[in-house]
Amino acid sequence: QVQLVESGGGLVQAGGSLRLSCAASGRTFSTYAMAWFRQTPGTEREFVAAISWSGSSIYYADSVKGRSTISRDNAKNTVYLQMDSLKPEDTAVYYCAAGERLLSLPRLYDYWGQGTQVTVSS
Repeated sequence: QVQLVESGGGLVQAGGSLRLSCAASGRTFSTYAMAWFRQTPGTEREFVAAISWSGSSIYYADSVKGRSTISRDNAKNTVYLQMDSLKPEDTAVYYCAAGERLLSLPRLYDYWGQGTQVTVSS
């Protein structure tokens, strides 16, 4: 069992940066692939980025590629999402997720956090 808690969201102006964190409980954190998704009201959850258990494989959605960096610290049971050059369209609730495979489909992830709101003003 893995419990996930996101933090670091907030209100930022367009062009600014935020660093989201996802703290995990459970001794098996280092064995899971981790991902970030985001969701706005009335839309499906959208893939943002994912990282393998070792950190050796990383994938980004085209919408954030070049502006975001996912990383993890297995010693701290934490995964991060650094977001730069933020745009108003990045506004969403951001969720972290843990799963056994490095994929972009939300339904294939087993554990989810409660989400953290990111709002980018123009």
